[in-house]
Amino acid sequence: MSQNYIKTKEDLKMNKAKKNLVYVAMLSIIMLFGGLTSAYIVSMGDSFWLKLSVSAWPKVFFVSTGLMLLGSISIQLALFYVKKDQVKRMKIMLLMTLIFALSFVYTQYLGYLNLAENGIHLTGSGIIVKKGKYGDLFEVKYKGSYIKVDGNNFSINGEKMSEDDFNAYKNFMQNFILFDDQVNQEFIKKEVIKINNYGNEFQIFLLNKALKISNGKLVSKEYGKLKFTERIHLSDLAKNVRDSRGDFFAKGDLGKDFRIYFRGDELEYFDRKLHLKGKPLPSYLQNKSEQSQDTSSSYLWLITILHLLHVVVTIFYILKLVFNSYLGKISKANNISLSLGVVFWHFLGFLWIYLLLFLLFIH
Repeated sequence: MSQNYIKTKEDLKMNKAKKNLVYVAMLSIIMLFGGLTSAYIVSMGDSFWLKLSVSAWPKVFFVSTGLMLLGSISIQLALFYVKKDQVKRMKIMLLMTLIFALSFVYTQYLGYLNLAENGIHLTGSGIIVKKGKYGDLFEVKYKGSYIKVDGNNFSINGEKMSEDDFNAYKNFMQNFILFDDQVNQEFIKKEVIKINNYGNEFQIFLLNKALKISNGKLVSKEYGKLKFTERIHLSDLAKNVRDSRGDFFAKGDLGKDFRIYFRGDELEYFDRKLHLKGKPLPSYLQNKSEQSQDTSSSYLWLITILHLLHVVVTIFYILKLVFNSYLGKISKANNISLSLGVVFWHFLGFLWIYLLLFLLFIH
C-alpha cells in the first residue's frame, strides 16, 4: 500500500510539472507574438506601409482556419472518448487530428505560394518599383502606339492591353533580360540580341529616341550603342514586364487589392505619383517611397511562419500520441499527455484566429 501511495504521489507531482511546463510555454509564445504584433503597429508610425485588402488575401488561409478548428474538435473528442474508456474511437479521433494538422501545414504552404505570386514577399521587395521603372529611360511602342503604365495597368490608346497583346509584350521583353536565374536555375548572360522582324510590332525608345538592332546590339543614331547601365535598366524593366509588374511590387489595383499608407493616412496614386488628400507628396517623400521596403509584408510572413513552426512541432507531439494510443499507453486512468495536447492545440487555434484577424484588419 505504501509503495502504491508513493508512486501515485510522484505521478501527481510529475503531472503538475508537465502542466506547468505547458503553461510556461504558452505564456512565452503569447509574449513572443504580443511583441511582434506590437512591433508591427509601432513600425507603421513613420513609414510607407502596404496593406492587403481582405478580398486579396489568399482564400486558402481561411481553409487553414477551418482545418485548425476541425483539429480542435477531433482532439477534444479523443479526450472525451478515452475518459469514457472508448479507446478505439479515441484512436480514430487522434488520427483525424493528425490529418487535419498536416492539411493545415499544406494549406499554409499554398497560401505562401499565393502571396509570393502576388508580389508579397518575405524580404527583398519594395513598395514602389524603382529599378527598371517604365518611362524613366525606356518606353515601348506596339503597332505604332506607346504602351502606357498607370499603377499596375498596361494600356494602349487608353485601352487596357488584352491578354494576348500583353503575353506578346512579355515574350518580346524576355529578349532583353541580361541576367536570369529562372531558366533551369542557371545564371545566364545574354550578349547578342536576336529578334526576327524587330520593329514590325514592338520597338523600344530610349529618351524618346528609337532604337534599332545592329549586329546583335541595340543602338540609336543619337546615342550609339547602349551603355552597360542602360542595358541593366532595360533588363530590369524586362523582368518587371515578365512578372506583370507595373509601378508596384504588389499585384492588383491600388485601392482595391491593396492600399498604401504614410503615417496612418491612405495615399492615392495617379499621374504616376503618390498623392495625399489630392496633393502630390513632396519630391523627397516620393523618393523615399521608392526606397522603402515592404516591411508590413515581411511581418506578415514572419508572424504566420512562426505560428506554423509551432504547429509543426505540435504535429510531432500528436504523432507520438497516435503511436502511444496504439501501444496502449493512453487510457482512462492515464491520459495526461493527451490532456496537455488538447490544451496546447486549442491554444494554437485561438492564437491563429487572433493573428489572422489582426493581419486582416491591421495589415
